[in-house]
Amino acid sequence: MEGVANQLAETIREASTNKTPLRIVGGGTKDFYGNPTTGELLCTSSYRGIVDYEPTELVITARAGTPLAEIESTLKDKGQMLAFEPPHFSKGFPSPLTPLPAGEGNSTLGGTIAAGLSGPRRPYAGAVRDLVLGVRILDGTGADLRFGGQVMKNVAGFDVSRLMAGAMGTLGVILEVSLKTLPLPPAEITLHQQCNEADALRLMNEWAGQPLPVSATCWTHGDLRIRLSGAASAVEAARKKLGGTVVDAPLASTLWKGVRDHTDAYFTRSGALWRLSVKSSAPVIVLPGVQRLEWSGALRWLQTDASAVAVRDAAQKAGGHATLFRLDDHSDALRKNGGVFHPLSPALAAIHRKLKQTFDPVGILNPGRLYLDI
Repeated sequence: MEGVANQLAETIREASTNKTPLRIVGGGTKDFYGNPTTGELLCTSSYRGIVDYEPTELVITARAGTPLAEIESTLKDKGQMLAFEPPHFSKGFPSPLTPLPAGEGNSTLGGTIAAGLSGPRRPYAGAVRDLVLGVRILDGTGADLRFGGQVMKNVAGFDVSRLMAGAMGTLGVILEVSLKTLPLPPAEITLHQQCNEADALRLMNEWAGQPLPVSATCWTHGDLRIRLSGAASAVEAARKKLGGTVVDAPLASTLWKGVRDHTDAYFTRSGALWRLSVKSSAPVIVLPGVQRLEWSGALRWLQTDASAVAVRDAAQKAGGHATLFRLDDHSDALRKNGGVFHPLSPALAAIHRKLKQTFDPVGILNPGRLYLDI
């Protein structure tokens, strides 16, 4: 496998010398996400395999091209999981006209970390960056660098390992990642209640302030679903306290997989799909379109024809920001909307540019993928 890593490094060195942009791809399942970018293809999918796994230490290290499904299968055999519950996409997804094929998709570990996307369990168990312990990357000059390790510890200065989560490959090509794992919960049930959006927000915020084993929430079209995970006694006590109807286990599994992988009916509509990250306590956001609430109200999906200015202004007033997660007419429309991600303040933009200059001085790695001018 080191021969593959050496070849990737050589390709980057040549590109740096010639100032040739590179488009980094693993499984290609998140090509829809982020700003469009051009350049020669740099594929990491052949650099794959689990490097080290210590179940007793709750740590797994794997190469970037390793399929996410392979990692999670290995963890499940030992009664463990990736607590941030990353989405499994397939190449070509999520076009409403292209259904997700059967199976677990072909998302890779490197792309999962680079995109920084977390699933339903994120607010209760941690985000991607919270569970990254160490990384090995190739920077924009082809230098092979290692950061962090396999234990949690304090870090002076930039925590580069976690910096890679959500950087969309703009700061380096991820080669290997060490992640903290967690045990699978011994018991899990899903409850269903019917209520309007305002009541759903009130209930989810009330539950968040209590010692309840909530591991996921989702509200759409008047249906509120709550997943409880943990010790059997705690789950049963919470079930009695919260009330509602218990969802059949196989149906619940399908439900949360659809929420995680965006394969349920809500995500099959065409048009603009916005992802609003706001304060969980923010009231109902009044915008045209169809909304979905997750993460106890801190994540709000919005299918809408409203302008980017209106959506981003509403998100900012709610204490957060808005991301244009998916758009059918990708390239031109993105530029008209000011890019996928919420515009940065001048101070944050300066930090981003400095980081880009440090890790990718010539600017060849996924240029513009995160922000159009970086």
